[in-house]
Amino acid sequence: MGHILRIGVTGGIGSGKSLVCSTFSRLGVPVLSADKIAKELMSGNATLRKALLTLLGSSTYRSNGELNRQYVASTIFSNPALHGKVNALVHPRVEAEVGKRFVKLEKAGVRLGIVEAALIYEAGFDKHLDYVIVVDAPEADRIRRVVRRDKLTAVDVRKRIRSQQSTQSKLRKADYVVRNNGSIDDLKVSVEFLLSILENIAGTL
Repeated sequence: MGHILRIGVTGGIGSGKSLVCSTFSRLGVPVLSADKIAKELMSGNATLRKALLTLLGSSTYRSNGELNRQYVASTIFSNPALHGKVNALVHPRVEAEVGKRFVKLEKAGVRLGIVEAALIYEAGFDKHLDYVIVVDAPEADRIRRVVRRDKLTAVDVRKRIRSQQSTQSKLRKADYVVRNNGSIDDLKVSVEFLLSILENIAGTL
């Protein structure tokens, strides 16, 4: 059984990392979403639910038991210390679950898998990956996309961009960079080219 090549895809808010991942997925590469896994665990893991309720209060979950994402986001976004505590609870569990899913893919004979995660470097998750791809886009494009997608003001989006680790520091650490500064077709060509390189590497393992 060959080793699975574990690839991380990250980038700041509005950079287009989800579009890059959906392109990889359409090209046949399994893509894990750290965000979706975090939501699953925050909703379904009893120990984590209890810890989050203690930390954030009863509004953390709706009356039907669903995670109240808007409440959680607004509560931790303005409170870095609280944000750090939530991350300390959630990140290790997400990391462990991603690891399990990569092992499952490896056992199924998959040679190349991707995890999409906003906080790969911040959470130290890069040490568990073979390569990290950083998706980058001009700030004006990022702001426009997020305003349209999340119905936020440009001021709010700028605040969120400033709250994340700077793109420049991510770009310096990246193994590969995808520049999302053209059309969707341009991006697809970049992803296809990068996939051919990664498949060659995976073929040598």
